[in-house]
Amino acid sequence: MNLALDLDSVSVVYSKGRSEEKTAVKSLSLQIPEGEIFGLLGPNGAGKTSLISVIVGLLKPSEGQCRVFGHLAGSVEARRLIGFVPQELIHHGFFTVEEILHYISGYHGLGQNKSRIDFLLKKLALDEVRNRKVNSLSGGMKRRLLICKALVHSPKLLLLDEPSAGVDVELRSQLWQFVQELHDSGTTILLTTHYLEEAQRLCKRLGIMSHAKLLALDETGHLISSLAERYLVFRLKPDFPEENLRRRGVAGLSELKTRGEWQLKIEEGANLNQSLDAVGISWDSFSDFRIETGSLEEAFLKIVGGKN
Repeated sequence: MNLALDLDSVSVVYSKGRSEEKTAVKSLSLQIPEGEIFGLLGPNGAGKTSLISVIVGLLKPSEGQCRVFGHLAGSVEARRLIGFVPQELIHHGFFTVEEILHYISGYHGLGQNKSRIDFLLKKLALDEVRNRKVNSLSGGMKRRLLICKALVHSPKLLLLDEPSAGVDVELRSQLWQFVQELHDSGTTILLTTHYLEEAQRLCKRLGIMSHAKLLALDETGHLISSLAERYLVFRLKPDFPEENLRRRGVAGLSELKTRGEWQLKIEEGANLNQSLDAVGISWDSFSDFRIETGSLEEAFLKIVGGKN
């Protein structure tokens, strides 16, 4: 297995004064294989941006080591392999959109890169504004330009730090479609986001950070199924006396009135037939039923809320 990213016991400690220090990342180890979309989640201040700063070489770890495709983070070889989309919109004064992309191409040693620039401008709907000054663009266009800058040298590893923050629904949808296309072409992607439903849909594996530590690391589906609640959702036959259920007030049973359904929480390790017997209903009382698993948000809150 070829590793795109290998973090070995990385710590980041900031000095706040002669005697005061703040640990942003604590002894974190993480391996991301080539070609994966990996999601790094956590509340504000968890240490995600500090970790990304280590990967791109903006910050040297206080302890441990980070390698990008085998190259030490911060080295010329590692920087050439990384594309980085930061949270903050970066302004470029009076350069035009096309000029700044040619400038970034030159930084990576690509003197003749027009075909790649043309492709990205069209792909990210910036072709019509290629000759406009960057400071005249809307916020959404500036966000697209950041992505163009990150991809102009065809990196093997793309780091997306809250890329959809503050963008409209249409742009967010286009962005995630393009991310999926990049993944399909072999690009490895590390994503941080507060939009958990996007992480759930896009990422094969997830890491969850809080208070500088990596608290959970697992495949997305397993993380949800192991931590989120499960429910039996059902509709009762027309002749079933539903009022009897309403009067009983059974723990774990609730009526979803707007959907005309009922929901029964399935306790971990519980026998479903016994649960139904306790409620006073049987399978032949149903006109329809399904099993639903809770969301990534539910699992996330359990991890972060229970292990701070």
